[in-house]
Amino acid sequence: MVSIESVTLEVADPTTADRFYTAAFGLGPQLRLRPAVEPTSGFRGFTLSLVVSQPANVNSLFNSALAAGATPLKPAAKSFWGYGGVLQAPDGTIWKITTSAKKDTGPASRQIDHVVLLLGVTDVAASKQFYVERGLDVAKSFGRKYVEFATGSSPISFALYGRRAAAKDAGVSPDGAGSHRLMIDSTIAPFVDPDGFAWGAVGG
Repeated sequence: MVSIESVTLEVADPTTADRFYTAAFGLGPQLRLRPAVEPTSGFRGFTLSLVVSQPANVNSLFNSALAAGATPLKPAAKSFWGYGGVLQAPDGTIWKITTSAKKDTGPASRQIDHVVLLLGVTDVAASKQFYVERGLDVAKSFGRKYVEFATGSSPISFALYGRRAAAKDAGVSPDGAGSHRLMIDSTIAPFVDPDGFAWGAVGG
């Protein structure tokens, strides 16, 4: 089974970005940073979600990220699915902090249960087929709207959504151009998908 071990974000200043992510989330080895080379503007076509166990943990991480310099896109609030909010890191990456729980069951903590990488793609069905041909197994699929892949014990889960829907969920315009500024570090051979998202080998 394919495993995503980490994601590498391309940032203008890796030292400054590392300082932010350490203060905001403390993610550790799931997140890597390297200097950006290519220009980018607008929505980069992906979001990263931090899934936690209760609303208090959402608030703890959300507030620490804001204190470290993040910009709120959607304030943390209750929803049909649970509780969560969206913010943008100083380097431009969009992060969603969420829980399916609607009530707290213990004291607040900064414990992150898992990370989800969501790619906003032009054609969900075509991208689904592309990834299946490269060895990924589908865990959930909702027509041409959403696909979630099986990643086993991987520290990062992986899903596809339409680009416009992903941008709407994040609270931003779908317009954007240039580099995604993202490398997906996995256990399969390197490739670039139809939307320009690059996959690299673990440790590459």
